[in-house]
Amino acid sequence: MKLPAILWLSILFILPARGYDPMSVAAGGKGEPLDFTVSDAGRQRELPIRVYLPTGKAPAPVVLFSHGLGGSRENNPYLGRHWSGRGNAVVFVQHPGSDESVWKGVAPLRLPTALKQAASGQNLLLRVADIPAVLDQLERWQAETGHALQGRLDLKRVGMSGHSFGAVTTQAVSGQSLPAGGARFTDPRIRAAIAMSPSVPAVGDAGRAFGAVKIPWLLMTGTADVARIGGTTLGPADVASRLAVYPALPEGDKYELVLEGAAHHAFGDRALPGEGAGRNPNHHRVILALSTAFWDAYLRDDPAAKAWLQGDGARSVLEAGDRWQRK
Repeated sequence: MKLPAILWLSILFILPARGYDPMSVAAGGKGEPLDFTVSDAGRQRELPIRVYLPTGKAPAPVVLFSHGLGGSRENNPYLGRHWSGRGNAVVFVQHPGSDESVWKGVAPLRLPTALKQAASGQNLLLRVADIPAVLDQLERWQAETGHALQGRLDLKRVGMSGHSFGAVTTQAVSGQSLPAGGARFTDPRIRAAIAMSPSVPAVGDAGRAFGAVKIPWLLMTGTADVARIGGTTLGPADVASRLAVYPALPEGDKYELVLEGAAHHAFGDRALPGEGAGRNPNHHRVILALSTAFWDAYLRDDPAAKAWLQGDGARSVLEAGDRWQRK
């Protein structure tokens, strides 16, 4: 039977976008993570990492994640499990000096000072050098006979992501210039980036800092996204700073999500001290759906994922007060 032309158009263009589901995962695709240590001999620096591998043996796109101030490789397992269940090798990088060592064993009265000291430009520079060090080691392990990661990583398809201090780290290795002399630490291996709780630099012009970002970026924040430690050399940690990043980005595959009522801890698995326990369960659903479609679109070149992301699919997971835009 010969189908009408309009029906063929529906099959070719409408059904694939509607049929795309970023929340489905492969059976058995949420296995236990593997822990390793990257030794950066040149800097005498040991970097703990945690890797969530997908099912199967084929090389998988690699997604890196950088934790926030005081975090560790154990943070955000909901992202690791879901992204790996979608076929990605997810690598959580721990940054000594701005990780959990900042607060472990520290007296409560000393904690605010310890956190502010750790949120420093020096630690940012250490972090931005951690990312290429990890990628270099992953390349070696990918080729190392008998290693658990041998043949499992597609390092031509690398995504970078992070939350809070990890978002600042993500920005710095994905195209932003830093205030000190306009220095750039962009790693050309990174094809796309997601910054959760992003921020503009403490000094300098935001347009100049972000004007040369060439790869796709997805920004995620909330209307109550304020960090406890603000006013550091890294820049303000308030909602205005979060929202100032998107307008400073050039056009071309740039996205912004603003979750109504989402606080700083909404992107993690538990509330931070002093933030309370309130949580909208739909926030994680939105974060997972949009981030997954973004990785599928820009690491896998999946046209159905891009159509979902840029069409009604993305808005279908949002609540009334959430904001979503792209340019």
